[in-house]
Amino acid sequence: MAGFSIAGIKGLTAAAAREVLKTTGPNELPSARPRSIFAIGLEVVREPMLLLLVAGGAIYLLLGDLQGGLLLLGFVFVVIGITLFQERKTENAIQALRSLSSPRARVIRDGSELRIPGREVVCGDSVIISEGDRVPADGIVLTHTNLQIDESLLTGEAIAVSKTERSANSTSAHPGGEGEPFVYSGTLVVRGQALIEIQKTGMLTEMGKIGSSLQSIKVGKTDLQVQTGKLVRNLAFIGIALSLLVVVAYGLSRGDWLQGLLAGVALAMAMLPEEFPVILTIFLAMGAWRISQKHVLARRMPAIEILGSATVLCVDKTGTLTMNQMAVRQLEGTQAGIVLDEDLPKEVPNDLHELIEFSILASQRDPFDPMEKAFHQLGEIYLHATDHLHADWTLVQEYPLSQELLAMSQVWKSNQNESHVIAAKGAPEAIFDLCHLSPEQIAIYSVKVSQLAENGLRVLGVARASIAKESVLPNEQHDFTFEYLGLVGLVDPVRKSVPSAIQECYEAGIRIIMITGDYPATAQTIAKRAGLRDTDQLITGDELEAMADDELQKRVQRVTIFARVVPEQKLRIVQALKLNGEVVAMTGDGVNDAPAIKAADIGISMGGRGTDVAREASSLVLLNDDFASIVSAIRLGRRIYDNLKKAMAYTFAVHVPIAGLSLIPVLFGWPLMLMPIHIVFMELIIDPACSTVFEAETSDDNVMKRPPRKSTDSLFNRRIVVWSLVQGLVVLATSLSSYLIGLRSGLGIPESRALAFTTLIVGNLALIVTNVSWTRSFLATIRSKNKAMQYVVFGASIFLAAVLVVPAISDVFRFKPIGLYEVIACIGAGIGSVVWFELPKWYMARQRGKRKTAST
Repeated sequence: MAGFSIAGIKGLTAAAAREVLKTTGPNELPSARPRSIFAIGLEVVREPMLLLLVAGGAIYLLLGDLQGGLLLLGFVFVVIGITLFQERKTENAIQALRSLSSPRARVIRDGSELRIPGREVVCGDSVIISEGDRVPADGIVLTHTNLQIDESLLTGEAIAVSKTERSANSTSAHPGGEGEPFVYSGTLVVRGQALIEIQKTGMLTEMGKIGSSLQSIKVGKTDLQVQTGKLVRNLAFIGIALSLLVVVAYGLSRGDWLQGLLAGVALAMAMLPEEFPVILTIFLAMGAWRISQKHVLARRMPAIEILGSATVLCVDKTGTLTMNQMAVRQLEGTQAGIVLDEDLPKEVPNDLHELIEFSILASQRDPFDPMEKAFHQLGEIYLHATDHLHADWTLVQEYPLSQELLAMSQVWKSNQNESHVIAAKGAPEAIFDLCHLSPEQIAIYSVKVSQLAENGLRVLGVARASIAKESVLPNEQHDFTFEYLGLVGLVDPVRKSVPSAIQECYEAGIRIIMITGDYPATAQTIAKRAGLRDTDQLITGDELEAMADDELQKRVQRVTIFARVVPEQKLRIVQALKLNGEVVAMTGDGVNDAPAIKAADIGISMGGRGTDVAREASSLVLLNDDFASIVSAIRLGRRIYDNLKKAMAYTFAVHVPIAGLSLIPVLFGWPLMLMPIHIVFMELIIDPACSTVFEAETSDDNVMKRPPRKSTDSLFNRRIVVWSLVQGLVVLATSLSSYLIGLRSGLGIPESRALAFTTLIVGNLALIVTNVSWTRSFLATIRSKNKAMQYVVFGASIFLAAVLVVPAISDVFRFKPIGLYEVIACIGAGIGSVVWFELPKWYMARQRGKRKTAST
C-alpha cells in the first residue's frame, strides 16, 4: 500500500479559492440561512403587546381623542423598530455561531496547511482527512494510509468500507463501494488518513441530493425556557381574567364601556410579561456569542446555564494545559546520552544518530502530531549531512497504536537494502515488551525512564527491526524481532495563562483533575508547574482497570491526576464523579473520548486538534485548545446567569406597580391613573433595560470567588420572588401615595396623575440601577461603565421632562403642569422607594465577607 504523504502538494491559492467560493457559494445546505427582516417583522406584528397597542389606539380614536390615538398607533412602529433591532442582533449572533460551528476542514492552500470552516471548502481544494473526521465535501482520494470510511449516513450499512487511490480508470461511483477512490460529504473516517481533492460541494454532493442537512447551531428550548413559558402563560391567563373583570366592573359601575375597555387594555398590557421570553432568547444567544469571543463555541445553549454550576474540570494535559509544541530535550541510547537544552549543541554523539533516525522513521513523513514534528526538526538539525535521512524510502505498511499495545510501527522499503526496515516508537514499557528485554534490562532502563519523567519530560521508547522483502508481513508488531535503541525525552511547556487560570478555579470552588496518557512522574511534574494542588493523589490506568466502581467512586473524591489512562477509561471517571453529585466538565479530542464527553454535564471538545466526532458529542468547543479559555467561559457563564437572574427579578418587580396602578383605581372607584399610552412609555424603558442594560453588565468582582451554584437552583427561587415583590410593592405604594396626596391636596386629576407617573418613572429607573448590581452600591453603579444603562437612564429622563414640560405631549398623556418643587419631591420619592434595598445589599455583602474570612 502506498504511503501517505503531502510533500510537494501546493493546493489552491487563497485568491483562487475566494473566486471559486464566489462562483459556487458556501459548502452548506439551505438550512443554515438566517431569517430575513421581513420574516422577523411578520413574527413581531403577531405579538400580543403589539395587538393590545393597536386596540388601545383604536379605542382612543373611537373616544374622539385623535392625538392620543395617533400617538399610540405611532408607538406601534417604535416598538416594532426596537424589537426588530433586538431580533436582528440576536439573529446576527446566532449566524456568527453557525459559521463557527461549521465542521472544520484541514486544507492545503498556497502550500500551507490550514484549518478552515467546512463551509469555505471549494472544488479543487486539497483536504487532509484523518480518523474521527467527517469528510467536508465529495472528493477523490489522491493518497492515503489504511483509509476506511463509515458511509452508513448515506447507505444505511454499518460496515466501514476501504478506499483506494485515484487511478486512470476511476469513474463515478455511489456510496458504499468497497475499494473505490471516492469519498462523500458527511461520512466518517474510522481509520487511517488521506489527502483528497474536492470535486463537489454544497447541494451538488450526495448528501445534498438526498436532502439531508448539515449539523448547525440551533437555538432549542432549554429547561429554563420551558419553565419561563409556563410562568408567562400563567401570568397571561391571570392578566386576561383580571382585565375582563375590570372591563365588566367599570362598565357596570360607571356605565362607560369604552373607558372600561380602555382600562382593561391598560391592565392587560401592564400584566403581560412578554419580556421574559425576550430576555431568555437575547441572553442565551448573546451569551453564546460573547463566549465565542473567548474562543469557546457553545453548540448547545443549556451549557451556558450549566457553566456556573460546574464543580469539577477534567482536562487533558497535552495541548490544553501545555502548548502542544514539543521539542526533544534528552536522548538516552544504550551506550550514550545527551541533554539538549535551549542552547543546542553543535552535534550529538554518533551512537545516538540511529536513535534519531528511527524516531523519524516511526513517524509520519509529513506529520501533524507535535511529537513527530519535533523528531523531524531534530533530524534536520543533526542528520542533514548524514545518510540517516531517507526521503526516497517508501512506506509499505503501518501498524497503528492500540489500547492493547501503546506503540506503533512503520515498515519501509529501500532500493539499497535487501530487507524491509521496521521502525517502532511508543510508551517505554510497550517498546520493552516488543524487544523482549530481560527483567534486568527493564529495571535498568526503567530507572532512566523515571529520571526523564521526573524532569517533566514526555518519554518515548524507540526500536528497530528488519525482515526479508519477499517475506509475508505479520499481522502483529510482536511478530517482528525488535532491537532496543533507546529513549527520547520531549518537553511541552505549560501555557503561560494556565497557573493563574487554575488558581482562579480553586478560588471559585472548582476542582481540577488532570487526565493524561503520559507517564505518572511526567504528569506530576507538569501538574506542579501548572499549579495543581495535591499532585501526590494519583491513579494510573492499570490501577483504574483493576478498581471496582464503588472504590473508584470513593477514591475520585481526592484524586488530582489520572496518568497512563486510555480514552475509554475517561467514561468511568465521569460516571464516578457524577455519582458523587459533582457537576462535571470534561475535555477530549479523539473518537474514543466521545462517550465521556457526552456523559459529562458539560462536554468540551478541542477545536484545533479535536475530531469532528468529539465536537459533535460536546456542548462546548474550545477553539484554541487553551485551558484559560475554559475558565473564561465559566466566568462568562456565571456572569450570564447572574445577569439573567437580575433581569428577571427587575422585570417581575417593575410589573407589580404598573399592574397595581392600573387595577387599584378601578377597584376603589377612583379616576383612572394609568392608560395604555402611559404603559407604552414604561415599556419603551423596560424593554431595552431588561434585554440590553442587564445583558451588558460586567460580572461582579466576586463572581469567581464564590462556590458554584447548585445545579438544582431555580432562577425563580422564593428569595428572588419575595425581594422582587417587596421592591415592586414599595414602588407601588409610593406612586399611589403621590397620586392620593395630589388629589387630597386640591390638585386636579391631570396634575395628580403627573405626580404619580413621575414617581413611577423615577422609581423604575432606580429599580434598574439598584438591580443591575447586587454587590455594588447605588452610587457606584451609576458611575460604572455600563453605557447601555446610562443611555437608558438619560434617554428616559429627557422623555419624562418633555412629557411634563411640552404642553402638546402633556395633553396626550392627560397631564397638567406641576411645579418644580413637586417634581423634586417626586424624584426624591421615586428614588427613596428603591434605595432602601441598599441596606439588604450591604448586609448580604457583609455576611459574604464574614464567610470568606472564616473560610480562610
